[in-house]
Amino acid sequence: MALVRPGLTRLAAMAGGARSAAADLRRATGYALRTFGAPAGVRGLALEGAWLAAHVASYPLGLIRETVQDQGAYRTDTLPPSRRSLVVADVQAAGTPILLVHGIMDNRSVFTVFQRALRRRGFGLVHAVNYSVLTGDLRTAAHELRTHVERLRELTGAEKVHIVGHSLGGMIARYYVQRMGGSAAVGTLVTLGSPHTGTTAAYLLPTPLARQLRPGSDVMDELAEPAPDCSTRFLVVWSRMDQMVLPQGNARLIHPDLLVEELEMRDVGHLSLPIDPRAVHWVASALARPHAKDHPLRSRYGHLTRVPDALREEPSPA
Repeated sequence: MALVRPGLTRLAAMAGGARSAAADLRRATGYALRTFGAPAGVRGLALEGAWLAAHVASYPLGLIRETVQDQGAYRTDTLPPSRRSLVVADVQAAGTPILLVHGIMDNRSVFTVFQRALRRRGFGLVHAVNYSVLTGDLRTAAHELRTHVERLRELTGAEKVHIVGHSLGGMIARYYVQRMGGSAAVGTLVTLGSPHTGTTAAYLLPTPLARQLRPGSDVMDELAEPAPDCSTRFLVVWSRMDQMVLPQGNARLIHPDLLVEELEMRDVGHLSLPIDPRAVHWVASALARPHAKDHPLRSRYGHLTRVPDALREEPSPA
């Protein structure tokens, strides 16, 4: 009898968790479906479909490994005016390498627009990497990311890099920064639609990696632990129309030890986050200004939130 009770308790807990996840999924899906009926939602859905088609066409090109090409960020004589202005305003910002990390079952082609926009804004070295689509463990991918970061620092001589991660890429980068001492090498980490507290959509896949992305997984528990020594600035972009992070609010990063700024959007799909002009502009502007810790009046934890007027009245499960 003593052995039966713990088993029944675990089964009850699992059943309760499943019911809660199902309820979250229903509320989030219902909200997303209602959003599609609003004008902004229709535009967002159209953009998502158009970008999906373009991305599928460019996907094969993204399989080719990109070489590191220093664009000469510290010279101004050969630069166009937009890039020259950033170098003159902040040579360190212009010269800090930016590493782009894609999401699950994707490759670096998802950053085609984002990478070009950053280079036009004056950032001298923007490099996208691929990791294996067969990656089955987030921690293993984080170790691989550390190798990419160290290689980029060695090739460029940079003390720190910035990382931009889309979806799973943001979670891999966060694990590296927060749990593997990566904050010493990463000045800013940008996450685009990353499930910081898990996503119930991961229950649809029975893979080990998907289990790590579920709410309450061991990886999520690790990331919720204290991180007093993490000095990296986090820029978090999330959308209330995200179809992959459910509930959508799980893409927010709320942690008492982390420096967080966030951009909230309401009419952008998951795949479109790296190409939305507002998101690209916000990220580029944030990377071009000094680190938040350089401002003595800024609190340890804070949010800088932009909320478009469209869909403001719609209640959300997030």
